Amino acid sequence: MKKLVLLATALAMVSGSALAADMPLKAVKAPPPAAFDPWDIAFGAAVVSDYVFRGVTQSNHMPSVTAYFEPRYNVTKDLQLYVGTSTESISFANRAAAEVDVYGGIRPTFGANAFDFGVWGYLYPGGNCADNVISASGLAGGGVCSVSTQTIFLGDGNVMKKDVSFFEAYGKYTYTINDSWALGLNEYYSPNFLNSGAWGNYSSITGKYTAPSTAFGTSGVGMYVSGEFGRQWLGTSDSFYAVPAFPNGIKYADYNTWNIGIGFTYKVFTLDLRYSDTDLSKANCNAFTSTFDGSGATSFSSINPSGVGSNWCGAAGIAKLAVDLTAMSNLK
Repeated sequence: MKKLVLLATALAMVSGSALAADMPLKAVKAPPPAAFDPWDIAFGAAVVSDYVFRGVTQSNHMPSVTAYFEPRYNVTKDLQLYVGTSTESISFANRAAAEVDVYGGIRPTFGANAFDFGVWGYLYPGGNCADNVISASGLAGGGVCSVSTQTIFLGDGNVMKKDVSFFEAYGKYTYTINDSWALGLNEYYSPNFLNSGAWGNYSSITGKYTAPSTAFGTSGVGMYVSGEFGRQWLGTSDSFYAVPAFPNGIKYADYNTWNIGIGFTYKVFTLDLRYSDTDLSKANCNAFTSTFDGSGATSFSSINPSGVGSNWCGAAGIAKLAVDLTAMSNLK
C-alpha cells in the first residue's frame, strides 16, 4: 500500500511539472528607454591675467575677461552640431577694446577618435583709423587710413587698420588613449589674417594628462597637465603695411609658439596656470602686431626698419580662473 501511495505522488509531481512547462510564461515589460533630449547649451566665463592668442598677447599683458554661449544639437550620441559666440576684452593698437567671436561647426566621434570641423569669425568693433584722420575715400574715420596719412601711435611709427576682423576655417582631432591621456592635432586657415592681406595657417599638436579622480582623495578636486606646440605661417600683407624696401607689402615672419601648464578643477570651476612663449624676434613681433607701446631703436629686421621692438610675443605667465556649465549637466 505504501508503495502505491509513493508511486501516485511521483506521478502527480511529474504531471504537474509537465503541465507547468506547457503553460505560457507571463510577459515582463522592460522599463521604457530614457528620453533622449538632443538639445544642450554650454556657457561660461573667465578672468585671465593675460589674454594670449598663439603666443601673442591680445591685452597688452593686462588682465582680460571673457564669456561664451554655445547652443548644441546632438543628432546622435556621436554627432553634435553647434554654434556659439564669445567676447573677450582686448587692447589693440587701433584702440579696439573688445573681441567678439562667432563660430559654428560639427563634432563627429568614432570611439576614441573625436573630430571638430567649423568656421570661426573674429570681430573687433570699436577700432579707430588714425585718431580721426581722413580715410582713403575722403571720409573721416574710414575703414582704412590712406597711406599718406597713416597714424603714428605714441611716436613708435606703427600703424593699424580700423577694421582687422577676419575668419578662419578649422579642423581638430583628439585621440583619447585612456582615462588619463589624450593627444590632439589642430589646423586653422585664414585667407586674410587680421585683415592684413596676408593669408595665415596655424598647425599645432597638443597633449593632456588628467590625474585619476582619487588623486586628491574625496575632496572632488581634479588635476591635469597640458601643453601645445604650434607653428603660425603667414603670407604677405597688402600695401597698407608696406615699408620702403617692400612697397607692395611685407612678408610676415613665420614663427613657432608653445605653452605648458597645470590646471585644477572643482565642480564647474577651473584654475589654469600656464607658461607661453614664441621664437619671434622683437623686431618681427613689432611688424606683426603694430604694437602701440613699442620701444627702443635697436630691433631691426627687413620688415621692421624703424628699429622699434615689441614684447607682445615674448614669454608670459598666465593665470586663468574659469567657470563652465552645460544645461543638461548643471541645470537639471
